[in-house]
Amino acid sequence: MAKPMRIKKNDRVLVLSGEQAGTIARVIQTYPSLRKVKVEGVNIVTRHVKEKYDPRTGQRTKAGAVASELPIDASNVQLVVREGPKEVGTRLSSTRQDVTKKRRDGSEYAGTRGVRTSVKTGKEISL
Repeated sequence: MAKPMRIKKNDRVLVLSGEQAGTIARVIQTYPSLRKVKVEGVNIVTRHVKEKYDPRTGQRTKAGAVASELPIDASNVQLVVREGPKEVGTRLSSTRQDVTKKRRDGSEYAGTRGVRTSVKTGKEISL
């Protein structure tokens, strides 16, 4: 079984290798089965598309060059957290936190939830 991916959608990451190494950007989409992430403004490619007509809706898509991001390997990015005025790269640890949950009928019960925490700051990482 593969290791779970700890990077989630909307996390801020630092690109570690490749053409855009050193770039800090937001994760747009994750592909856990492929261990890849799509990062905003990184690994942009240009594709040329034909004009198409959809007979059901009657709409035409314009022809031309379309720029989009391609996924990069998750091992090439590092999570970034804000520490005061600057952003620093960090590792993750996960802990369990006791919480009180409510049922539909209004009764409450004790439960736990997983929390991603930064090793460097010790604080919870929220989206």
